[in-house]
Amino acid sequence: MSKTNTKNPGSGQAWMMLLLAGAFEIGYALSVGGSKAFTVLSWSLAAIVFFLLTLYFLSAALRTIDVGIGYAVWAGIGAVGAAAFGSILLDQPLTAVQVFWLFVIIAGVVWLKLADSAKLQAEQSSESC
Repeated sequence: MSKTNTKNPGSGQAWMMLLLAGAFEIGYALSVGGSKAFTVLSWSLAAIVFFLLTLYFLSAALRTIDVGIGYAVWAGIGAVGAAAFGSILLDQPLTAVQVFWLFVIIAGVVWLKLADSAKLQAEQSSESC
């Protein structure tokens, strides 16, 4: 029996889809905040659109990227982006300590991507032997 979905964890297209999913997650989080518990129609509709887009692009990326890594990266992008843009667009305060921990999240996301790239290179090396 052959596999129809061969994993390629370092696929650039999958990572681009994951970045788009993260961007839509930021839009979703900010829209939910602006919707005031879904009582403002325009923000509520935007939240629904962003929610559907983030789920679509996340699920497409997870066809290739391992679920644990993909979800961690997606959540990290959403968390950092929502905090940063919430501070800028919604005038939500960020303390120096919060900014520090947001940078820790960013570093973790970067290391996850680098670790995934090393895994891909190792797999390609073993296949070529």
